[in-house]
Amino acid sequence: MDMTAGRRCHNVVNPLHVAMYFAPELADELAKLGLERGAMAYLAGRAAPLGTVGAGTVTATFYNFNHEHVARHIPAAWTVTTPEAVLAARLRGADGMLRRLLGEEALASKEMAEAAELALRATEACRREARPLYAANAGLPVPEEPHLALWHAATLLREHRGDGHLAALAVAGLSGIEALVLHNATGKTVTSAVLKQTRGWSAEQWAAAQDRLRERGLLDEAGDLAEAGVALRGEAEALTDRLDAAPYDHLGPVATARLTELADGFTRTAMAAGAFPTQFFGKG
Repeated sequence: MDMTAGRRCHNVVNPLHVAMYFAPELADELAKLGLERGAMAYLAGRAAPLGTVGAGTVTATFYNFNHEHVARHIPAAWTVTTPEAVLAARLRGADGMLRRLLGEEALASKEMAEAAELALRATEACRREARPLYAANAGLPVPEEPHLALWHAATLLREHRGDGHLAALAVAGLSGIEALVLHNATGKTVTSAVLKQTRGWSAEQWAAAQDRLRERGLLDEAGDLAEAGVALRGEAEALTDRLDAAPYDHLGPVATARLTELADGFTRTAMAAGAFPTQFFGKG
């Protein structure tokens, strides 16, 4: 199967997971556990499937976060609450978010049940080897409700591709902050201000990373992607596609196209409902 078909499917399934990081429902649920809003809640929420791990494990598996920033919140979060409590809160937050963004009719639809079944089928071919975040999430039970089953499958597919993408970034010789700077230069992610704040990088560290990328010919003087930067990103995405081909090969071209169609509809509805605040996005 055309490997870019998997990427297209990922691009419309992934937002159904990512939206939770912008959702007040999840933030409120984690705050009820005593976690500080912002970095601590995010780090604990995403790392909870790994168990009571330390900062080193989180830095390694998240890749683009400043280790000192992570260490300010992990393992401190586990003195406030437990990974088990965070996982339950995460599911409650996802439920509330999807009900708000998609509406009850969509959640109860046959299309939702079909999308959940297809996405879960795709995860059957995911591999645990060298994919720690995927493997940790794969050990969690599948929720019974179709919309939460779809959210769970989206989480698995996201982390499976994400783990492979980190391998591709390492092959490309990009540090965590350099990968962020290069991605931000495309203008297709959140602003540099948001990335620096949420990942714990200073303006000086960001500027130093830009200088290193200029020295490699990956950025131009204005901080935009140079031709070599575009090529390097293309190579990394192609390798990521290869490492993430198994779920969509398993699903097959017809079912992959159907999952893409269904997820695209749900994602468009979620975006129209404000799932991703526009002020956070852009090169900035």
